[in-house]
Amino acid sequence: MDEKNYRIAVASSDGIVVNNHFGRARAFYIYELKGALPEPVDIRNLPPVCEMGDHDESRLQDNLEKLSDCTHLLVSRIGDAAREKAEQYGIRCYEIPGEIPESIDKMIRYEKVNELFN
Repeated sequence: MDEKNYRIAVASSDGIVVNNHFGRARAFYIYELKGALPEPVDIRNLPPVCEMGDHDESRLQDNLEKLSDCTHLLVSRIGDAAREKAEQYGIRCYEIPGEIPESIDKMIRYEKVNELFN
């Protein structure tokens, strides 16, 4: 698809669909784009940042450090504060729920279109 390197952390409860809010996710499926298709390379089980309505700032920091080798984060939802922190780690965030391969494809197509205007 693109010569750019993509390493994408996907918030998913089942490894099939992007269906988790970043703060509530317990698993992140890591994909790399090699050639035309994204390939799963890892699963990272992390403690959720938000539980029972409470937001744990140190857990947010820890989880982002554990995902810091990723270039992108694909979630169903993410709050503004968590998005800003992720971007400080160089992680671009996208809210694109749906089946993982289709959501990744939409994200990449969006980035390509954006590059045309920058």
